[in-house]
Amino acid sequence: MFFKRKQSVDCPECAELAEYAAKRTARCPFMATKTFCSQCKVHCYAPVQREKIRQVMRYAGPRLMFSHPIMTIHHGIDTLGAKLRSR
Repeated sequence: MFFKRKQSVDCPECAELAEYAAKRTARCPFMATKTFCSQCKVHCYAPVQREKIRQVMRYAGPRLMFSHPIMTIHHGIDTLGAKLRSR
């Protein structure tokens, strides 16, 4: 489930990262069955881009609760379940 961005990306670095993420997501062989990239065993992103995505999500994640509360709760439950399964 993906949502279109409501605003355009002004920063060239952010636009480049968004384009990279869209390309990698489109090519992901597990997209039909997986929940979130952070829980995938095969990482499609290069290490540098993975760290950039982590930084973006550290900022955007807490704010997601206000715009998409159901998606935020779903993500939290899936993340907690993955951590419990890995024990």
